Amino acid sequence: MADGFFGSPLELAVTVVAVFLVGLSKGGLGGMSLLGVPLMALVMSPITAAAILLPILVVMDIVSVAAWKKWVNWEILVLVLPGALGGIGLGWLTAEVTSDAVVRLIVGLVSLTFVLRVAFGRPVTAAVTGERPLAASFWGTLAGYTSFVAHAGSPPLQVYMLPLRLDPKGFTGTTVMFFAITNAVKLVPYAALGGLGVENLSRAAIMIPLAIASTWLGAWAVRRMDAAVFYPMTYISVAAVGVKLVWDGIVSL
Repeated sequence: MADGFFGSPLELAVTVVAVFLVGLSKGGLGGMSLLGVPLMALVMSPITAAAILLPILVVMDIVSVAAWKKWVNWEILVLVLPGALGGIGLGWLTAEVTSDAVVRLIVGLVSLTFVLRVAFGRPVTAAVTGERPLAASFWGTLAGYTSFVAHAGSPPLQVYMLPLRLDPKGFTGTTVMFFAITNAVKLVPYAALGGLGVENLSRAAIMIPLAIASTWLGAWAVRRMDAAVFYPMTYISVAAVGVKLVWDGIVSL
């Protein structure tokens, strides 16, 4: 049975929910991708959660790239990817000395920062002139690091990309390709750190059909769902999980 690969039926149930929500996000319903590791970290080590999710994310990326490859802005990727690779390297170098408590705290703070920025951030009213190479390096590095430790690179990347005022298709296509490349790169350090062992890969394999189905469902739903209802619910969920993880991280330090 599937739950034999997990520590308990609760772990299996939470993983199913997390993969489903991340898949919807990968399909175009942005915001919920941040719920993956935080949600799973409520019932298992956040490092284990990230390791289980990575192969699933790679499969989702294949589906997403197939849908959005025509709208990739490669000029932006050339600017942000070097920093992102550096951030992944930093995450790899510090992985052995970063405790579960610290990872929970980082994931929780990233989640809350994302929600607070959405709730209280100043709307972008004019496009930024030029693509800001220094800003691209900084936010790319932060996106790479948070992506490595918790697959939570979206908020830093969005801080850089939103002021560019790209066409929605260009924004989505570029974001999809950014994470397809960085997630593929992350397979190397995750394997080197032992995160892609037989047990975690078996857990991930069980979720692949759900990952593919939920990604396609997200692409279908994004054209039909009322964003005014859906996104506030998503942000509330991210905030609730973020608060819980920050509390757990502080208590465990």
